[in-house]
Amino acid sequence: MKEKSKEANVHTTGKVFGIVANLVIVHTDGPVSQNEICMIRLGDTLLMAEVIKVSGKQAFVQVFESTRGLKPGAPVEFMGHMLEVTLGPGLLSKNFDGLQNDLDKMTGIFLKKGEYTPAIDEEREWEFTPLVKEGDTVQAGDWLGEVKENWLKHRIMVPFVLEGETFRVKKIAGKGTYKAGDVIATIGNDGKKDHDVTMIQRWPVKVPIKAYNHKPRPFRILETGVRAIDTLNPIAEGGTGFIPGPFGCGKTVLQHALSKQAEADLVIMAACGERANEVVEIFKEFPELEDSRTGRKLYERTIIVANTSNMPVAAREASVYTAMTLAEYYQAMGMKVLLLADSTSRWAQALREMSNRMEELPGPDAYPMDLSAIISAFYARAGYVRLHNGETGSITFIGTVSPAGGNLKEPVTEATKKAARCFYALSQSRADSKRYPAIDPIDSYSKYLEYDEVHEYLAEHISEDWYDKVIKARDYLISGREAMEQINILGDDGVPVEYHVNFWKSEVIDFVILQQDAFDKVDQLTPIPRQRYMLNKVLDICHAEFEFPSFEEVAVYFKKVINLLKQMNYSGFESDEFKKYEKELDEVLTESVLT
Repeated sequence: MKEKSKEANVHTTGKVFGIVANLVIVHTDGPVSQNEICMIRLGDTLLMAEVIKVSGKQAFVQVFESTRGLKPGAPVEFMGHMLEVTLGPGLLSKNFDGLQNDLDKMTGIFLKKGEYTPAIDEEREWEFTPLVKEGDTVQAGDWLGEVKENWLKHRIMVPFVLEGETFRVKKIAGKGTYKAGDVIATIGNDGKKDHDVTMIQRWPVKVPIKAYNHKPRPFRILETGVRAIDTLNPIAEGGTGFIPGPFGCGKTVLQHALSKQAEADLVIMAACGERANEVVEIFKEFPELEDSRTGRKLYERTIIVANTSNMPVAAREASVYTAMTLAEYYQAMGMKVLLLADSTSRWAQALREMSNRMEELPGPDAYPMDLSAIISAFYARAGYVRLHNGETGSITFIGTVSPAGGNLKEPVTEATKKAARCFYALSQSRADSKRYPAIDPIDSYSKYLEYDEVHEYLAEHISEDWYDKVIKARDYLISGREAMEQINILGDDGVPVEYHVNFWKSEVIDFVILQQDAFDKVDQLTPIPRQRYMLNKVLDICHAEFEFPSFEEVAVYFKKVINLLKQMNYSGFESDEFKKYEKELDEVLTESVLT
């Protein structure tokens, strides 16, 4: 890779030499850098592209638009910077593409080639409140003031590009109304050039924002309200997880549930290569969804970055990096960000296409040899951080994987398994039997349960023996699956009655803890205190010894127990209705429990 000229106003130029779909080979007349942005002229239109390989005087660039009509000899100008996003107030409730074009400002029904729209309206006015005073010492990422974005406090920060130095605040605007592009502060070092700060800054998407003091290991559980996650396989705040599963297993509904209910300040949805009809569903449904925690519209604290599968492959890769950079920006404000990507398989397929066009050495299933490293580096950008001012922020990242034919041994799933700490396997058989969410409780896991810090958090905030109870619940589920296999092989009357009892005890955990109605106002969100109460209730039933004269009575009895427990799930916690069903349950339990 050649070093870029330091003269900011001198841009390298070149001409198109070869075209392979959206991979364009450019002959350059000067130095270019890896990941540098260039503009290719096609008639009166400029096409944005990114350098992905430099070989001598040839630059291989991936074009973010259709290259139809492009011919060798077309002029190219290199811009001297990487793919950047605009950061500032006005990002919430927006729909962007992977290049951060505001889709709502696009003209016409179909996207036009070479049309780029600003992400932020620099003329929009905001009510600014300063948080520092003249003479204060600040560094990159420190809060200078704040504005109200919807109902969230949007902090105006020292630009991240000034990292590595400390500055003194020389001027700070007073409380009042200012445009996003107005100068609200002047900072500088003695003897050096002063820097004027506006509410807007830019940052390259492939470079992590590191405006924090410390990045400890995640330890605090992120409450999602989904029992199959919170109870058995919890994800930590600032943690990583992924949801693989075949088509039709409920990935999208589960993501909606997480976005509505998770204990996060902000939700960013990256639709990186999903089918267009699914993305349209997101655009239509998200503005209508109600925030279970605040009662407001979920869209008020949501950003959507969308690139459908029929858009150029390069834009799919850009969309995930754009979404992660926006998440890091809000993390630096001390917010808890939930980033959902659907689906990372399409991103990996985009990487495979570009790798094949450049004739690189293929790995398994023709994916790039460094696929695992790319995925790991991306997942590593999530985390829990302590900022310079003592506040904390986090990015919890959950991606979905769509393995072909539901094959969980394919390269993208295997590479993601190495990077993500939580694995939520969606089961086709559970989906077919309408057991939603279709998370397989035995194949799924959370490595955060291995952390000592998480153990301490669970013991302090839920109960001292919570981890042991979770392991016990998993043991009952495994025992129940083994019993079911024996019953299927030998027949109902070919096994002891105890096998039927073990199977139905696991069914109690399945129906009451694992299954959840995403469309019921009460059952869709289960707070941790309620999860603790119901798990204790279910484990008391599983620990009990039952006596039945024959296997026929077992199913009838446990169906009655399950029905009463499910009615408790549909009732307000500790309400009169809840207590009524609990009393009925206690009466039923006395019928067959050995004392």
